[in-house]
Amino acid sequence: MVHLPYTVVLIVPTGIGAAIGGYAGDALPVARAISQVCDCLITHPNVLNGAQLYWNLPNTFYVEGYGLDRFARGDWGLHPVHQNRIGLILDQGIEPELQTRHLQVVDATRTTLGLDITDYILTDTPLNIELRIAPSGTSWGTISNPDSLLRAAETLITQAKVQAIAVVVRFPDDIDSLTLDNYRHGRGVDPLAGAEAVISHLIVRQFGIPAAHAPALMPLPLEPNLSPRAAAEELGYTFLPCVLVGLSRAPQFVYIGKVDFNSTLVNPVIWKNQVDAVIVPETACGGSAILSFSQCNTRTRIITVAENQTKLQVTPDSLGIQAIKVNSYLEALGVLVAHRAGISVSVLHPTVSSLNCFSKTRD
Repeated sequence: MVHLPYTVVLIVPTGIGAAIGGYAGDALPVARAISQVCDCLITHPNVLNGAQLYWNLPNTFYVEGYGLDRFARGDWGLHPVHQNRIGLILDQGIEPELQTRHLQVVDATRTTLGLDITDYILTDTPLNIELRIAPSGTSWGTISNPDSLLRAAETLITQAKVQAIAVVVRFPDDIDSLTLDNYRHGRGVDPLAGAEAVISHLIVRQFGIPAAHAPALMPLPLEPNLSPRAAAEELGYTFLPCVLVGLSRAPQFVYIGKVDFNSTLVNPVIWKNQVDAVIVPETACGGSAILSFSQCNTRTRIITVAENQTKLQVTPDSLGIQAIKVNSYLEALGVLVAHRAGISVSVLHPTVSSLNCFSKTRD
């Protein structure tokens, strides 16, 4: 029998206060579990980034959010690579000592993990990030000097010939005290996440290569009653290690006109129509990727998880999306196992409905 690779997409949108995935790396255990029941897991930095913590998942693709949206639309394919040459952009607004700290982080990952990080560049002006919380409770933000970011990226791509870009931007330390306190105690939305997404989206949209962001912040005062979900973000001054590890083997984006068919004989490109299942929080179904997958052929099953509550209320029912609704990620794992085995989930219950009689309408 021919083995058909089983491919799953795991999405937890950033900046929406997800109960699981709303903190640094707290959705990583979910990704680790799912990676064990599929051949290929496609997910994004918000799921896999854990500040200084990370986990090697050989069958998992680290795909930036904008790139994932384009993949879901069928515009871009994902081409596996053995290694990317990574370039680093540092915001000129980062203090000299904090810049040095992050350069030492890069050297540490080069010497201890063997990552191929070749060059770094300072932006020609501070990027000046501003953070916002929307009335819905989700986080977002703006970047005052996006052209400076794009100029730095273009230089690394054209002159240093990098294949992926990590960005470290100075974020404000004066975050609203109540918002920050709630977040540290496991009750709020990540105030940085929405602005972080803007930074990586700009580069991926403009240049079509993998990119991810790590904020530069001063360490916070010790909090004895810190939520375990927020703990990964307070291990030190840097969020960069997980970003560099993720980018080191992030798939390259390709489209039909750019496919190198000689290289794809060894590492075939993965396209939207090869996705078997997509997993998303039940109240976060309004994103571009889910809307695109919902219009896909019947091969792709959409699985929504009720237990992973968010600040949004965009359910599959409200959008007319056909979905398999489960309560938890544990239950979602069972659905994936059954689907991969070719077993209808409907028969794994004490009662099974009778067969429907389909009557063809005659003119």
